[in-house]
Amino acid sequence: MTAAIENQNKNEFDQAVKGSSLNKDAWRRLKKNKMAIIGLYIVIIYAFIAVAAPILPIYSYKKIILDHQHLPPTFTKTAGELMYEKVKTRMLIIAKKRGRTELNEREQKKLEGLRHKIKTEVKTIDGEIVKLHERIYYLGTDYHGRDMLARIIYGGQISIAIGLIGAIVALIIGITVGAIAGYVGGAVDNFIMRFVDIMYSLPYLLLVIIFMAMFGQNILNLFFAIALVSWLTVARIVRGQIISLKNSEFVEAARSIGASNRRIIFKHMVPNTIGIIIIFGSLEIPAFIMYEAFLSFLGLGISAPYASWGSLVGDAVEGMADFSWRLFFPAIIMTIFLFSMNFLGDGLRDAFDPQSKNKL
Repeated sequence: MTAAIENQNKNEFDQAVKGSSLNKDAWRRLKKNKMAIIGLYIVIIYAFIAVAAPILPIYSYKKIILDHQHLPPTFTKTAGELMYEKVKTRMLIIAKKRGRTELNEREQKKLEGLRHKIKTEVKTIDGEIVKLHERIYYLGTDYHGRDMLARIIYGGQISIAIGLIGAIVALIIGITVGAIAGYVGGAVDNFIMRFVDIMYSLPYLLLVIIFMAMFGQNILNLFFAIALVSWLTVARIVRGQIISLKNSEFVEAARSIGASNRRIIFKHMVPNTIGIIIIFGSLEIPAFIMYEAFLSFLGLGISAPYASWGSLVGDAVEGMADFSWRLFFPAIIMTIFLFSMNFLGDGLRDAFDPQSKNKL
C-alpha cells in the first residue's frame, strides 16, 4: 500500500516537473481553435501560390492583347470564340437599330475575315510562337486584354509582401522604441512619448506623400512609407506592457543575477507581451494591404504594368457595372485573405499569451 502511494506521488511529481515549452503549449492551444487553423491553411495556400507564381501554368500578367479586351470568365470557350460572339452581337445590335434583322453581305464578310484571323493568327511571346486566340481565360480579362487570373496571382505577391514587410518594420521599430521608453522611464520616456504624440498629430497621408516624393515612387519605398507611422501604436502598447511588468518578481530575479538591461528587456519582458504583439501584427498585415489599396486608388501605390489586389480593385471600379468580374474576383480573393489573417491572429494571440498557459 505504501509503495503504491509512493509510486503515485512520484508519478504526480514527475508529471509536475516534466512541463513543456511555450511553443508546444501554444501549438496545442492553436490546434483547438478551428477557425484559426482554417485561417492558417488558407494563408499557407495563398503564400505558396504567390511564391510559386513564376512556375505556374498561367499567362503573362503584363502582356497587352487589345483583341482580348474585357472578355468574360469562362471554362469552356476560347478567347477567339468569345471575340467572335462579341463582334457578331455588336453587329446585330447595330443592324437592328438600322431596321434590319440580319447582317448584310459586307458585315458577313467582315465576320468571315475575323474567323480566319482567329484560326490563323500567331504571335511570338517570350521567344515562343503561340496562337493567342486559343487561350481560355478562367477569370476573364481586363481593359487591356490581360489575364485576370495571372494578375490576381502576381498581385498577391505584392500585396502579401507589402503587408508582411510593412508589419515587420513597424513591429521592430515599435517594440524597440516602446520597450526602451517603458523600461528606462524618466526623461527618456517623456521625450519618446512626446515625439510619438507629434507624429500622431501629423496627417498620415501627407507623410506618405512627402516620403514618396523625396525618395521616389517604387515598391520598396511604398513598403517603408506605409510603415512610417504605423509603429506608433505598437510603441504605445509595448510601453504600457513593459511599465506593468518592470517591477515583477521575474524581472527583479533577473536583475539580482546580474542580467543586463538589454537581456531583461528583450529576453524576459518582451516575450511576456507576445500575445498583444502578435495580435497587433496580424491585424497590421491586412491593414497595410488596405492602405496600399487606398494609395493605389490615389495614384501613389503600385503602377502599371505591375499589379496588387488593391490596384486591381481600384482599376475595376470605373467599369464595374459592365465588367463586374474585374471587381468581383480581386475583391473576393483579398477579402478571404483578410478574414483568414484576422482568424489566425486571434488564434495566435490566445495561443502565445503566457498568462493563458494554464487555461486549457
